[in-house]
Amino acid sequence: MHDIRAIRENPAAFDAGLAKRGLEPQAAALVALDEKRRALITEVQAGLARRNEASKAIGAAKAAKDEAAATALMAEVAGLKERLPAIEAEEKEAGEALEARLAGLPNLPYDDVPQGADEDDNALMATVGAPTVLAFAPKEHDAIGPALGLDFETGAMLSGARFTLVRGAAARLHRALGQFMLDTLEAQGYEQTVPPLLVRDEAVFGTGQLPKFAEDLFRTTDGR
Repeated sequence: MHDIRAIRENPAAFDAGLAKRGLEPQAAALVALDEKRRALITEVQAGLARRNEASKAIGAAKAAKDEAAATALMAEVAGLKERLPAIEAEEKEAGEALEARLAGLPNLPYDDVPQGADEDDNALMATVGAPTVLAFAPKEHDAIGPALGLDFETGAMLSGARFTLVRGAAARLHRALGQFMLDTLEAQGYEQTVPPLLVRDEAVFGTGQLPKFAEDLFRTTDGR
């Protein structure tokens, strides 16, 4: 998630990065929302400080038998106790709104990434080796897949379009490739783990799943 401090310090660079992603400028609106949140935090802190100060002053006023001052201070404390929760709620709402907007924005590209409308504007950075020249006309995967164990029709019936049921040799190859990759990574020093199937929202927040794909994920009925 983007750091609002970095956006506040260099809004032009942030908007320039968003422009490369085809997005409208966002820095001014984000900074304004952050300023509102910070102003509310300051107001809450000042209110709490004044409430504590006035509460102490009530005792002093009563000790001095200044009932008028004590009554005025008690009324002020009561007003602050009534008003502060609303300000705190507004500050929380502003903070959540800012976090939601920051979390929904994509990462910024590097400065040397060219700006373009589509893939035709991409820049070729390097070429390794020479393209393979085939002596035959290659076939699409859906033409050779069924003979190898890719069952497109059953996959579509089970799960919908673009899903495949993998059978026989293809299923064994699928499992073998996964095992090969795990063994290779473990040999390089990585540790194998088996995480829980269900995780809390914060565990997948900002990982590419939340908040963008919240509607595509399975969720427990009580949200826990």
